[in-house]
Amino acid sequence: THMNIVQEIKRINQLEVRKGVTFSASWHAEYKDSPYIFAGNLPYDLTEGDIITVFEQYGSVKQIELARDKVTGRSKGFCFLAYENVYSTVLAVDNFNGIRILGRVIRVDHCRYKKKKKPVPKEENKSSSPVKDEEEGRAKKRQKTDDLTPEQQKLF
Repeated sequence: THMNIVQEIKRINQLEVRKGVTFSASWHAEYKDSPYIFAGNLPYDLTEGDIITVFEQYGSVKQIELARDKVTGRSKGFCFLAYENVYSTVLAVDNFNGIRILGRVIRVDHCRYKKKKKPVPKEENKSSSPVKDEEEGRAKKRQKTDDLTPEQQKLF
């Protein structure tokens, strides 16, 4: 669950500090190529600007994707945030994971996030015209009705 993940990240971080683990040997190094973090269990009333204001304590934020309900536009309480510098992600995970914001214990963790690309219309759809579409529609209809009896064809 949410709190188990928060506690596990804290436990691993504390263990690494006690052992004096360097960055290259740390679990953080696995994400050295990703400037993104996941922040969850955020208060629903926070805006992108509010979240950036909090998270910029540890570095310059270059992108934020706050998950929102498609119908209402209301926050879903989590986001993906990208820093300019990967080391800022380590600071954010180590210092923000498990803190309370407006009474909610938040989860902050490394992630590999890629913004979803919107589908691009196919080339054939760009060049089609109403006349061409109508002709293709009639040809498909003929193909479907070729095997029918004359009485059945009248229904189409």
